[in-house]
Parts: sequence; C-alpha cells; structure tokens
Amino acid sequence: MGPGQGAVRADDGGGAVGTGQFSIDARLGKLLCMGPSLLASSALQRFSVGPMSVIESTTGLAGKDRYTISEVAVITGLTAHTLRWYERIGLMPHVDRSHTGQRRFTERDLHWLAFVGKLRLTGMPVADMVRYAELVREGEHTRDARRELLEATRRDVLSRITELQDTLAVLDIKISHYGTASGGTPS
Repeated sequence: MGPGQGAVRADDGGGAVGTGQFSIDARLGKLLCMGPSLLASSALQRFSVGPMSVIESTTGLAGKDRYTISEVAVITGLTAHTLRWYERIGLMPHVDRSHTGQRRFTERDLHWLAFVGKLRLTGMPVADMVRYAELVREGEHTRDARRELLEATRRDVLSRITELQDTLAVLDIKISHYGTASGGTPS
C-alpha cells in the first residue's frame, strides 16, 4: 500500500472480515441487493430522531468511524460534487466536520446514501427524496407520511415494471420474427 492508504476492514455480518475495496463492495452490494420492502424496512429501523442525524446503524459497512468525501465518493460511486449538493439541498443530514473543516462522513451517512441510491433507482423525484429526509428528521410522528410516500413510489415502480414487461414481450416477438425470417430458429 502506498502512503496514506490504509486497509479498510469489513465484517460481512457472518464473522468474515476482509480488507480493501472488495469488502466494502460486498457489504454495499448486500445492502443494495435487498428487496424494496426489506431495504426500506432495514433503513427505517436505522433512523434516529437526533437533531442532525437521519440514520443510525449498529453495524458498519467498512468498519471505520469516519470517512472523507473522497472515500465516500469511491465507496458510493457518487461524485464529491453530488455529495455536497445532497447536503446543500437537505437530502443528507448535516455532515460533521474535522477541526480543519473537512467533511467527515459516518457509517450512518453511508447507510443513508445507500438508501438514497435505491430511491434514485425507483425514479423518485429529488423533491420527494428531500421531503422524505425532512420527515425523517422531524421524528417518529411522521411515520405514516413517510410510509405513504414510500408506498406511492412502490406503486409507481410496479407500474413501470408492468410497462417494461409489455415492452419486453413486443421485443421478444420482433426478435422471434427476425430469427425465423432469416432462416434461423425462433427463440
């Protein structure tokens, strides 16, 4: 390892501990591959109502206490600019700063970013994601409003899945046609 590069330890929850980016990817991959209701449930269970905290975790993704913005960019695949923007618009909670003013992200922040990544994949508008984050910060009394927002997003996703399945069926018919038209066998 070069200067300033430390090994990052990660526990996969099954006791296996690894070092380096692959361990981080494995932990993030497990979190990101959860089903929608499982991920939402998992993420909701980690929320705290603290004044500047949006999400709370008891297990770490990479086994570190604090991460620089460049480390978080590598772990999440987001740019530093995007991470700053998320904080500026209220999608991220206040991120702690070091004594020199550098952002110091926590494990909670990594879990929150993984959840936000899933919300982005659903096509949820940024304004709705920000609203969701605001509701989380407001506390437990907003639980029903948060659930309604997630349920509406779920309905939208199911509708898009149906549209995509219909589109896939049309493509399959066309592909099958080309298979038989050119002397091949239909697939």
